Parts: sequence; structure tokens; C-alpha cells
Amino acid sequence: MYSNGYIFRYAAILVIITAALLSMAAMLLKPFQERNRAIDKMQGILASAGLRDVEADNAISLFNKSIVEEEIVSPEGEIIDTYKGSPKENGPAFKVNLKTENYNKSKGKPYKLPLYIANVKGEKIYIIPMRGTGLWGPIWGNIALSEDFKTVKGVFFDHEGETPGLGAEITTDHFQKQFIGKSIFDDNGNFTSIQVVKGGIKALPAAAQKHGVDAISGGTITSKGVEQMLNETLKSYLPYIKKHS
Repeated sequence: MYSNGYIFRYAAILVIITAALLSMAAMLLKPFQERNRAIDKMQGILASAGLRDVEADNAISLFNKSIVEEEIVSPEGEIIDTYKGSPKENGPAFKVNLKTENYNKSKGKPYKLPLYIANVKGEKIYIIPMRGTGLWGPIWGNIALSEDFKTVKGVFFDHEGETPGLGAEITTDHFQKQFIGKSIFDDNGNFTSIQVVKGGIKALPAAAQKHGVDAISGGTITSKGVEQMLNETLKSYLPYIKKHS
């Protein structure tokens, strides 16, 4: 019959060994987890530029081939850092934490704006990362703009916990492809962003339909979250756009 002291020591040793093994496993897996997160980020950036369905095995090489430059932009539109080297995941834009920068912006603190410049089939494309709020949690993505910054070349959206079949539809090709060819400025050069319209863009005047897409049926709050994310993000880049268009 084992004493209470023996049982206690045995249990304590098991707990310590288990904790040590779990800690070691976490340390060993961390590089793989970080690599997977980086690949997911690359795939999202490439998807917004029209390079969709990129396999994980090809994502890094295609990202380094397609992204020719990274920039960090100030809220005043000045370029404060630029990177043309390789690998591109070592660049300053790729390392920016949008959650942190959005928090700084909300608190009136200095913040950084990451920007990617891509060459896709000989066309120069500017890719802007975004982060916002959906119904149940954060949403994020990228919007790719033409060289003159007027026309949307593509978008990519993802989420943490939106409702399957409703708000989660922001990840589908059906929703995202609507944005291609839309304009974020009107004919007079005024900023319009992109409206996500409940009931569809047919409710808009004909001239305004090029600045809107159909909202997700049953996903009104997520749709409005996408619209707000686009508007707030693009507004932050307007000083840069005005200086470089």
C-alpha cells in the first residue's frame, strides 16, 4: 500500500514531466506554425492580385516572384521604408501587425501602413492589407488596385468566426469576384470606396453601380463590416494615393 506522500510525489513528477514535454512540443512546432501562417498570408495577398488557388508548396516562390517591392507608408502619405530584397517575407510590410497598427490608430498614436507592389503579367498592381470587424470577430483581407489606383483588380477576404452559409460567404469566389473592375473614385476624382449593398446594387443609381457590390443575403452585419473595413482602410491611404497617382 503506497503512502499519501508517495502518491503525491508520483503525481507531481508526472505533472512536471508532462508540462516539460508539452513545452518542448510547442517550441518544436512553433517554426512550422509560423511558416504556415506566413504561407496563408502570402496566399491571401496573391489571391487579391488574381493569383488564386496557389498551393502551399508554391506560395513562397510565387510570392517572391510577384511582389517586387514592399513599402511602409505614413498617415501623411510619405514612404518611410521600402524593401526590394528577398525573401519578401523579411520585408517591413510583411512584418506589420495590422491589429496593433489599427489599435494605435484608434488611440491617436503613430501607426504604419503596409503596402505591396506586385508585377502580375507585366501589370503593376498595388496591394493594400486590411483588418476589420464582422459579426462574431475579426475579418481581414487585401484589396489590389490598378497602377492609377482607380480600379479594383481583385480582393481577398477571410474571417475568424462568421456564420457558415451567411457571413462566412465573404470568403467565396462568388462574393469576391464582384469587386473586380469596380472603381473607388468617381469621374471627378472624388473618393467613393466600395459599397456593399443590401438588396443588391440595382437599388443604386446606374452611375453609382460601379462603386458597389451585392451584399450577402442574411449576412448584413458581416457585409457592413466589409464595407466599413474597405472605407476606413482606403481612406488611410488617400494621402499616399494622391501623391503617387
